[in-house]
Amino acid sequence: MKRLYSDLHLCPDLRDFEHAASMLRKAANLGYRLIAVALPPSRNDETTRRIKETCDQARIDFATRVDLRPNTANELLHDLRKLRRNFEIVSVLCQSKDVSRQAAKDRRVDLLNFPLTDFHQRFFDIAEAELASNSLAALEIDLEPILTSEPQTRIRLLSSLRRETTIAESSRVPIVLSGGASNERFMRRPVEMAITALLFGLEKHVALDAVSKNPSTIVKRNREKLSPRFVAPGIRVLRRGKDC
Repeated sequence: MKRLYSDLHLCPDLRDFEHAASMLRKAANLGYRLIAVALPPSRNDETTRRIKETCDQARIDFATRVDLRPNTANELLHDLRKLRRNFEIVSVLCQSKDVSRQAAKDRRVDLLNFPLTDFHQRFFDIAEAELASNSLAALEIDLEPILTSEPQTRIRLLSSLRRETTIAESSRVPIVLSGGASNERFMRRPVEMAITALLFGLEKHVALDAVSKNPSTIVKRNREKLSPRFVAPGIRVLRRGKDC
């Protein structure tokens, strides 16, 4: 079966819409068929409409995404209550152990993202993976910090990623490879993204799933949950009326 490639983390400057539109068109040319754009929590409906319009013209599917950066676990809970139903994808930047643990066990969180250049703030361990496995959260790895880091930092980063992806695979936590690109220069083809993942130990089929099957599964699952017909996993309203 032909793979449909996804990049769940495109980060254009939305204040410059032509720049954003150019990145979306390039994503289509690179072979992506599903793109998520990081939107501000105070989502602007007009900006969202224009992004979707551009994606429709480029024949790529568009998913809305928010990146949460809470300082405490309580702040994360507040943000999730307020924002979860406004976005198709919720990612949490885990900058402390308390936030990391809360995000991993909360079913409203889709993606766990860790600071890639601060090795003192990487909290993805076995306990974290067990929580994420139960809640269906995925470990997200952005490519841009790998491309832009200094050689010595990159070596340490790849070592950390090798350890973390090994833990994720052993605990059956899905891995999602995303671009994290804020500029067209750092955008890569899906297969190039997968090849980069070989540097930190992912096997080829796992790396390819991380840019195709895993991200699309998250979007499909959340769109079902956000549907007015959704009742519970596996239960949907098929018909409404007095005679039902």
